[in-house]
Amino acid sequence: MHYLNLIRYKNLLLIILVQLLIRFALFEPFHVDVKLNTLGFSLLILATVCIAAAGNIINDIYDLKTDSINKPDKIIVGKSVSEQTAFTLFLVLNVIGVGIGFYLSHTIGKSPFFTIFVIISATLYVYASFLKQTPLIGNIVISILVAMSILIVGIFDLIPAITEVNRSTQITFFKILLDYAVFAFLINLVREMIKDIEDVDGDYNAQMNTLPIAIGRDRAKYFAFFVSLLPILAVVYYIVTYLYKQQIAIGYFLICIVAPLIYASIKIYNASLKKEFQHISFIYKIVMLLGMLSLLLYPFILK
Repeated sequence: MHYLNLIRYKNLLLIILVQLLIRFALFEPFHVDVKLNTLGFSLLILATVCIAAAGNIINDIYDLKTDSINKPDKIIVGKSVSEQTAFTLFLVLNVIGVGIGFYLSHTIGKSPFFTIFVIISATLYVYASFLKQTPLIGNIVISILVAMSILIVGIFDLIPAITEVNRSTQITFFKILLDYAVFAFLINLVREMIKDIEDVDGDYNAQMNTLPIAIGRDRAKYFAFFVSLLPILAVVYYIVTYLYKQQIAIGYFLICIVAPLIYASIKIYNASLKKEFQHISFIYKIVMLLGMLSLLLYPFILK
């Protein structure tokens, strides 16, 4: 169980769920042309999960000092799992993920796509070792990587299957993935900012320079409030532009996405205690899940 917690298995399960939903709730019902067979798609999921798990491990290794203050009861590296073992696991998972990416890139006839896995793996290391300590830049980078877990399905499954006949359809479905990737980026960006405010004491002790340390906790909170309005506006725009004739979809997005986002924004504006920021972070995690589950609605939206 310690190893499962080390790799953040709950977050990895969300990645698996999202990629399965994209394939079987979005692509398959509309007979969208895909490049990967079942084995290939399973390997894509495995590669994504391995690299994400490796990123979680290296993040824990570099966060030892801050976690000893922010969440001493949840420390795994150095207690339940030795730092050397954790680093070895980090290397092994990266080798597996990048190796599978190399195989898949050649399988679909797009050898340069292999570099995507290398760049993501390297960026996760740079994020944990350096970028996480920089105001806002680290938040943006990790949020882009979260969005990539969605886009990578389109890159490896949709784009290589484009022909002159199906080009319009393939691009339409890739745009849907892009919309969901933007949603994931915005939600994760706000959540990362909230986590920085929540962990400000430990980060300050570790001499990190996150946004609340650089500009002050209150200013960071109000900036996070402003950013929290962006996903609300984005979802409302999506509803008005694409879902205006779909009452079931409109109801789902308003109740399960927009309403919790508005609630979270209000809580951000009024929050002052650590437990309040923890609650807000949890709300955004739930919204992320509900947002991805909305993929199940597309057989009704696009019928």
